[in-house]
Amino acid sequence: MDLVSTAGLLLAVIVVLAALVVRGAWVVTRKRAAQTVGQAEEASERLLRDARREADAYGKEAEFAAKEQAHTLLQDSERQSQERRDELASIERQLTRRTQELTEQDREAKRTEAVLGERQQALDERERALAAERRRCDELLREQQQALQRVSGLTADEAKDLVIKQIEQEARRDAANLVKRLEAEAREMAAEKAKQIITQAIQRSAPEHAIETTVSVVDLPSDDLKGRIIGREGRNIRALEQATGVELIVDDTPGAIILSSFDPFRREVAKQAIERLIADGRIHPARIEEVVEKVKVEQDELALKEGEAAAFELGLFDMHPEIHRLMGKLKFRTSYGQNVLGHSKEVAYLAGIMAREVGLDAHTTIRGAFVHDIGKAIDRDLQGTHLSLGIDFLRQHGESEAVIDAMAAHHMDIDWPSLESMLVQAADAISAARPGARRDILESYIKRLKQLESIADSFDGVSKAFALQAGREVRIMVESDKVGDEEAVWLSKDIAKRVENELQYPGQIKVTVIRETRAVDYAR
Repeated sequence: MDLVSTAGLLLAVIVVLAALVVRGAWVVTRKRAAQTVGQAEEASERLLRDARREADAYGKEAEFAAKEQAHTLLQDSERQSQERRDELASIERQLTRRTQELTEQDREAKRTEAVLGERQQALDERERALAAERRRCDELLREQQQALQRVSGLTADEAKDLVIKQIEQEARRDAANLVKRLEAEAREMAAEKAKQIITQAIQRSAPEHAIETTVSVVDLPSDDLKGRIIGREGRNIRALEQATGVELIVDDTPGAIILSSFDPFRREVAKQAIERLIADGRIHPARIEEVVEKVKVEQDELALKEGEAAAFELGLFDMHPEIHRLMGKLKFRTSYGQNVLGHSKEVAYLAGIMAREVGLDAHTTIRGAFVHDIGKAIDRDLQGTHLSLGIDFLRQHGESEAVIDAMAAHHMDIDWPSLESMLVQAADAISAARPGARRDILESYIKRLKQLESIADSFDGVSKAFALQAGREVRIMVESDKVGDEEAVWLSKDIAKRVENELQYPGQIKVTVIRETRAVDYAR
């Protein structure tokens, strides 16, 4: 029993102690919780105060931004309103002015209407008077007819037939006279109109004319360059003359040398080549040949650009590039001393003016006039007249038959196939007949030089032939593998004999045959 009571007492003590421990722990936990809640409340209050301060700051900033935006919107609105008011005021002024104009027009219309009313009233009165006069004339006519019937013994129908026949005869005679007079007046007016149109075309196209010469001058920076151009024993000047076909005249003229040739293309190539050689400083036969070939290629490109520029100037934008190239080559061709490209442009301009005046197809007329001499850029290379060569070339490169017809009769070799062709022929004649446009002596001289070169070119083995010294010398380059030294001697004699038989010339012509053998190898 004592053990049991002791154990129960011990258990009770343990329970009481446990309860006290639990209560102490709860009290401690509650104090800690109270402290945590207090700290949390203080933190939340602090955060709340901070948030309120930030909110107040953001609110003030937003309010300030809103006020600024409102101010800006107000200014924009006032400016737009002012612009609108100005626009409305301008419209109001225009409406006021228009109203005044309409009012003035209405008053003018009323005045016109009143005048027309008065005129209509006068016309009505005049018409009534004329009707009364017509009735009186009809009465008098019936009385006269009755009197004529009694006197002549003819009925009214018989007298009418007789009068009609007489009137018809008189009308036929008057009509014939009128037709003759009108035909004469029409011919006079047509001739006068044609003169007027041609005169206007000439006045509106007044280009300057400069007859092409056969010499060009190359300016030298120093007279010391003359010796370098001549070269040792004249090898440089000979190489230049052989490569270009142009005669170089190096005399006492200070600071210049003269290039002589009837072919403007050759002179230009020689001039450009010499200027480049002077600028480069290297002047020797190999360099001369290289530069001359390069200049020839560039001159061909220049011819294409010149043809394109001339066509563009006339409003011709769809021509074949080969047509442009050949037309550009005509810049280096002359006819009786007149530049052929300049002549072609002038003919096209004149023909276009006349075509517009008479109501014909101006585009076709200008196109045909522009290419009417294109065969002159081919006739040195092929057999045939420049007209036939030009027609064939234009057909091959897509030109229409209307354009070909317009240029086909400019020398009146055939009947005019169209009215446009008549204008092209007239424009060609006007351009050629301008004072100072052509010089016959120069053209005959150039033809003689061409014929001299063509005679030399016709012999077998000749590679190049150049007329020099104003036609007093022809220099011939032969192929060394075809012509030997002895054959070169006989070739010069044969050419000289043929020149004597076929050409007329003053003095004598020197025939020089040059045979050159070249051996070329490369060091690798």
